[in-house]
Amino acid sequence: MLIRYKKNQEKIAMGLLSFMPVERDVKLLQHTMKEYETNPEWHLYLWKEDDDVIGAIGLMIKDELNVIIQHISVNPSYRNMGIGRKMVDEIKQLYGEKYDVSADELIQDFYHKCTEEKKDEKNQ
Repeated sequence: MLIRYKKNQEKIAMGLLSFMPVERDVKLLQHTMKEYETNPEWHLYLWKEDDDVIGAIGLMIKDELNVIIQHISVNPSYRNMGIGRKMVDEIKQLYGEKYDVSADELIQDFYHKCTEEKKDEKNQ
């Protein structure tokens, strides 16, 4: 289940985002978290299953038409279970009617894989 990030979940969110290659530097990660907490155009969501937060997905509202997913991370113990794709699907449901949802270049390959798999399922 996708839930909106709250300040009291900062350590969990930072831990998940630190799995992203560009967020391994602590100062950069702290800056990223500050953006999610203060910038009204940045939205961070966490994925929760059975009381455990196991994933994070962050996006930026670029303009009136576009939302860009810029962070996506899943706890290594839960990878290859479809969690990332579920998070992308939920973001597309939340924002897809009002915005064109796309991905930052760092996660674009993963995003396209998720959306292509969804198209393949519909065509079967």
